[in-house]
Amino acid sequence: MHMKKYSNEGLGTVYERFMLNNFFDRLIDTYALKDVLEVPLHGMTGLTGINSFHFTERNCRITLVDSRKESVSEAIDLLTELPCTGKYSVLCRQNLHPLPFPDRSFDLVWNFSALWHLENAKSLLAEMARVSSNLVLVFVTNKMQMGYFLRKHFFEPGFFRTILEKWTEIERINSLLSRAGLNLVEQGVLDVPPWPDTCFPIGKIFEKIKPRAGKSADKAESKGFWTWDIMEHYLGRDTSLKKTIERLSFLEKLPIAWQLKALWAHHRYSLFSKA
Repeated sequence: MHMKKYSNEGLGTVYERFMLNNFFDRLIDTYALKDVLEVPLHGMTGLTGINSFHFTERNCRITLVDSRKESVSEAIDLLTELPCTGKYSVLCRQNLHPLPFPDRSFDLVWNFSALWHLENAKSLLAEMARVSSNLVLVFVTNKMQMGYFLRKHFFEPGFFRTILEKWTEIERINSLLSRAGLNLVEQGVLDVPPWPDTCFPIGKIFEKIKPRAGKSADKAESKGFWTWDIMEHYLGRDTSLKKTIERLSFLEKLPIAWQLKALWAHHRYSLFSKA
């Protein structure tokens, strides 16, 4: 259970969360969303089960589904601590296809960099299309940007033996959702901070580069110098975190084509509609 005084996810992960929340605000305002399904919920670094929490702050109800018992348990513990009582359900399903919901049960069905963990992501995409009444949204890690190369070949090559890299190909996902009868309404990039995406703790990175520097970074982190705690923000105890992140989002806000940002962006996405 989440019992720490703080939840230090790192700057990169917290930045992602705020950019996701901004994206969700736009979807809620545009499509009047009320019921949201995230499946599977495992996929992002950091706290498990917190990706969809912001929807509850906007008076939406969320349902989270995953096949991993540990992920489901962590999500339940986490959401119990947050002010969203009565606005969420968390389910564990050994098989994600079929999903245990009638057709057109949710306004939005989505996941974040989760497909590459699944053996049969193709079947799940068909189920996501079936249970959505309007929108299907899929994010993938952007393999075009430099941080992906560094993670794969230098920082964490072992990770890539545990996932199916083909599910970073957004065109593959677009094709499958189109065949399921959905219409592509928007595609682009998200999470464009002024640093590369390694998905690796900063202390570990310094240790790879220079072992003594890594130990110094770990020591500084333990003292709270690099503490980035989204729970403190959601619980109303840190009122400055959002402003700090917004100041770092200048690349995100650049008025240029998303294809240019894709050279640096950490994630790509496609938004489909049944309309």
